[in-house]
Amino acid sequence: MKHRHLLGLKDYPAEDIKSIIDTAFTFKEVLERPIKKVPSLNGKTIVNLFFENSTRTRISFELAQKRLSADTVNFSASTSSLKKGETFKDTAQNLEAMKIDAVVMRHPTPGAPLHLTKYIDAIIINAGDGTHEHPTQAILDMTSLHEKFGYLKGLKVAIIGDISHSRVALSNIYGLKTMGAEITLCGPATLIPPFVEDLGVNVNYNVDEVIEWADALNVLRIQRERMGGGLLPSIREYRNLFGITRERLSQHNKELVIMHPGPMNRGVEIDSSVADSDQAIILNQVLNGVASRMAILYLLLGGKSEGGKD
Repeated sequence: MKHRHLLGLKDYPAEDIKSIIDTAFTFKEVLERPIKKVPSLNGKTIVNLFFENSTRTRISFELAQKRLSADTVNFSASTSSLKKGETFKDTAQNLEAMKIDAVVMRHPTPGAPLHLTKYIDAIIINAGDGTHEHPTQAILDMTSLHEKFGYLKGLKVAIIGDISHSRVALSNIYGLKTMGAEITLCGPATLIPPFVEDLGVNVNYNVDEVIEWADALNVLRIQRERMGGGLLPSIREYRNLFGITRERLSQHNKELVIMHPGPMNRGVEIDSSVADSDQAIILNQVLNGVASRMAILYLLLGGKSEGGKD
């Protein structure tokens, strides 16, 4: 791997993304076995440092670490000495003193994982930093797309919804563009960042035109907790204009792959009948999330194969 850390996918090498995806497919085979554990990271200690609530990402990382036989320590900011006035720097350096090998970090402030690299020597993996990036989610999305289609170059992927507040969208844009995919963003004008076309993507505010163009739809959650008032007239209007409904899809006579990073607002950005349909690969994304994170940890931490060789 050319980069020691995984802080984001901007300028991340295509060959490294390909290595992660290929390795993820290998680990997915491991997850299908009766005994789903390998000794690849035996003796390594990984801290899950979460300053923000998470269910899927935290459990996915923890499961990936245990499947690789690493020692896992979970750190929750809400129950830590940070509540007593300890600084971020002191917390980081105390962790470093415990001789850890890697930190998986989620933080509400963009750039926090990069900041952490200044204080400790352990490998840092960004599990989401504010509205900036969520690289491991984008990698599992690309793994899922590659598994479904067999390629990424030239694939037409639409990202639909709250683009402005989505770290998933930005990491997917960087990663998919690097791998040669075509991307169209769709959503209300108030939720599309200005100058986003400078990233080499298309913007279209007509969701039906986007569905007609796309091979796959990555449907994003409306992040009401991150946005102020006035960005959406109403949830009902959003659903009518941009919601991925069974009625809307039935108007397009084509095969589509439906994705969602979760958690879903059923009946808002996506209907239950769509999320639970054969077109959706949402639960497969979850399994690929464990396999992809196993691959990332294995490659960054210099894991050993099952035979014990480097």
